[in-house]
Amino acid sequence: MVSTALHRLHSYAAPSPAPTVAASRIDIQLDKAKYASQHLIKDRKAVGISKGSYLRVHYKNTRETAAALTGLSLAKAVKFLEDVQTHTQCVPFRRHNGSVGRTAQAKVHGVVQGRWPVKSAKFLLALVKNAQANAEVNGLDKDELFVKNIVVQQAPKMRRRTYRAHGRINPYQSSPTHLEVILAPYGAEVPAASEESSQVEAIEAWEVAECGKRTET
Repeated sequence: MVSTALHRLHSYAAPSPAPTVAASRIDIQLDKAKYASQHLIKDRKAVGISKGSYLRVHYKNTRETAAALTGLSLAKAVKFLEDVQTHTQCVPFRRHNGSVGRTAQAKVHGVVQGRWPVKSAKFLLALVKNAQANAEVNGLDKDELFVKNIVVQQAPKMRRRTYRAHGRINPYQSSPTHLEVILAPYGAEVPAASEESSQVEAIEAWEVAECGKRTET
């Protein structure tokens, strides 16, 4: 009996270390993750990315909201999305603007039509903050980040039905969305081209347009 008890104590004295297989699998999955705008990403550690699939938010409203965000600094993007939720700023509707009302707030963006898609603003704000957290994990400064690109894609429509008078049935569909946000630090400024080199490039471009090929000099 004593030997059996000692054997049990010895077996429980040194627990085996926790396996590290799960972490490596997670790293592999992250490396294999694909993005619609991965052609813009040279190094995933140099940007902050977040994405969401099959989100229950209208595609057209989200597309217009994302178009207004592209190119803004991180601080301005967050402020804009918060203002949209409080109806302080509107989202300009440029493409999907059928039957969209007019508002004086849209004059800032050079258009007259605008709306306040609160749900789209909430979803985009959550993704922007997630991308910011991922960028900070990669060692990037949040004060130097801007919205490099936002991909908005239509997801498969979710189908329901509504029952009408006289035995009719009509479709009752929703338009979910795939979203992808990329935050990147501002790059170095490109030096201005010299006047002579710009003239040469203009002449070469004209030759290609007129003759279809460059003339040998």
